[in-house]
Amino acid sequence: MISNRRNLLKLGAFGAVAGVMPAVAVRAKTAAPAAGIADTTLDLVDPQYRAFAQQMLPAELSDAILPQIREVVAASPAIGRTDPVYEHFDIAGRAAEVYVYRPSAPKADPAPAILYIHGGGYVVGTAGQMHGYCHDMADKSGAVVVSVEYRLAPDTPFPGPLEDCHDALSWTHARAADLGIDPDRISIMGHSAGGGLCAALALYARDRGEMPVRAQFPIYPMLDHRTATTAAPVNNLATGEFVWGRQTNRYGWASYRGGYGLDDARIGHFSPTHAAALAGLPPAFMIVGALDLFLEEDADYALRLTRERVPVEFIIYPGAIHGFDNVPGTNLTARFEIDLYNAFARFI
Repeated sequence: MISNRRNLLKLGAFGAVAGVMPAVAVRAKTAAPAAGIADTTLDLVDPQYRAFAQQMLPAELSDAILPQIREVVAASPAIGRTDPVYEHFDIAGRAAEVYVYRPSAPKADPAPAILYIHGGGYVVGTAGQMHGYCHDMADKSGAVVVSVEYRLAPDTPFPGPLEDCHDALSWTHARAADLGIDPDRISIMGHSAGGGLCAALALYARDRGEMPVRAQFPIYPMLDHRTATTAAPVNNLATGEFVWGRQTNRYGWASYRGGYGLDDARIGHFSPTHAAALAGLPPAFMIVGALDLFLEEDADYALRLTRERVPVEFIIYPGAIHGFDNVPGTNLTARFEIDLYNAFARFI
């Protein structure tokens, strides 16, 4: 989930911007690009989102332009309320940092908690952009929200970002009493790449067996590194035209993968659709738009969860593109918020 995408697109359209090329991380060879969209899908977009969609054709991402894109994201308006209240904590001896947002009326004493992981294709975004969103979520849900500032690829490829998220989860458990949190009611949530890290963290925590996760809320998660390549099981040409497209997806995954060879048992922690087994995972609430590039992988993952007896609620929003919930005042955004907070009420 990327805010202020108009400015990002302007940068993408003028790819020859001035700037210093960052050191290129070692990257493993990936599958060839899949065919792109030939016929527009604008007619399939919900009418309330069409003007937005027309401005949100994906930018071309590269190592050369990434520093400028990050600068634009850092300078763009934050999402949610404009006067958030939060506390900042370093995690001793670790790279991750966390922000804590307390609800004005906790739903229990001690309160449940949600560890939130921001999106940005594994390569952009900050926890700071989500201060207002996380404060609103704490107040509306009655849960303490903890947001993690994790390191980004390609500077820090897999498993670094996932380890940062795990460190934040461990910190939340260790500090539960101080924060007024019930350690048995800590859930995890993320949007887009943050949703992918959310799903991966659920797997990682299950496999390590060190602490419980109450529920997981991967929101249009980025789960399968093969999407938009010829290795993907399906190349659905009715998806991925707007906001987050095929080239950006390949770049995000290649950056996150780094030199990882996909040749050991960690592959499910890298790309959750490749996990050997999903049994024993916490209950899941997942959503995706019908025109989102991640539709196929998300639907497949939700079905696998049900087959392995994991309680799951999965919603596909018709006419919705990637990041649709960032557009206020629309029927689908309002519906999603109702669905999400109803799920919070049931699961956390």
